[in-house]
Amino acid sequence: MKTSLGIWAFGPMITRFVPAGYQPEHDYHAEPVADKVHRAVAGLGDMIDGYEFHYPNELSPENLHDVRAALAGHDIYCIAGGLHLDPRFGRGGLVNPDDDVRGEARRIVREAADFAGSLGANLIIWPGGEGYNYPFQAPYADSWRWLIEGLGEAAEICARHNVLLFLEHKHSEPAMKILMRNMGMCLHVVHKLRAQGIDNVKLNMDWQHLLMNGEHLPEYAALLHAEDLLGHQHANSGWGVFDDDNMVGTTAFMETLELALELRRCDYGARGERLGFDLYPYTEDQVGAVKRSVLNWRFIASVAAKIDDAALREAQHDKDAVRAYEIVYAALGA
Repeated sequence: MKTSLGIWAFGPMITRFVPAGYQPEHDYHAEPVADKVHRAVAGLGDMIDGYEFHYPNELSPENLHDVRAALAGHDIYCIAGGLHLDPRFGRGGLVNPDDDVRGEARRIVREAADFAGSLGANLIIWPGGEGYNYPFQAPYADSWRWLIEGLGEAAEICARHNVLLFLEHKHSEPAMKILMRNMGMCLHVVHKLRAQGIDNVKLNMDWQHLLMNGEHLPEYAALLHAEDLLGHQHANSGWGVFDDDNMVGTTAFMETLELALELRRCDYGARGERLGFDLYPYTEDQVGAVKRSVLNWRFIASVAAKIDDAALREAQHDKDAVRAYEIVYAALGA
């Protein structure tokens, strides 16, 4: 299975309490994106096959030449929408009640889709700013209609370029109530678009976003695969109450191990899917945190490969948890 990495793992590590970031030497002015890419490629080598960038903040036509040179043969696998990084869209971009502001947001999203398509890269839209912060604040039905219209425009442009649109959900932050905040709402959007004949939309599973919702990683991998919607993975970990984006396998170990098994069962990666890493190493060495995540995943995947799958399926058929854990712990060396 090939890998990709969000270049934001090499940023200044900004938080609301430390606006300059815990690693200000990696500010985007002090260290341009091409320099970040060079640092990542030099440190990670062939552990990472390709990279992901927000448009236009991290990658745009203006710096594309320099970034491609720094990639040294690695590819650009995904472009991610960046409306949530633009203060103009503090009250939403695609769902902004102001017609002009909403129109500008839709223009940028269309531009992002066209840019991604021109690179042969898939587009990720995580509508983190598309929501509301208070009861009584938002026109809900209108907001949902605007959101689906904007996503549909992006998907149609992606289809013209023969690339995919990946939708990604999250419960909250930056909007306190993101409209597309759980897997069910993601599926609602997909089915609304399918009803319009738009069928190049799949889902990106950000592991910590699911953990925040109490959504079980392997269950949703199996469900999405059954519906031909398992598009991408953003691998990370965390405590489940905030979007920690910690190193893979440092928490939620058993959930991650079962996810590795389900990804094996559905032959994830055989059709070009990748394991993307979405990490935010606040105070850790950035190259080291990515390396540790890749190595942790390789170990977890190797354990999943040792599980007696036929025996486990039999135990699961009977919902025999005791037997299931005998099999899993045998693979762990017990």
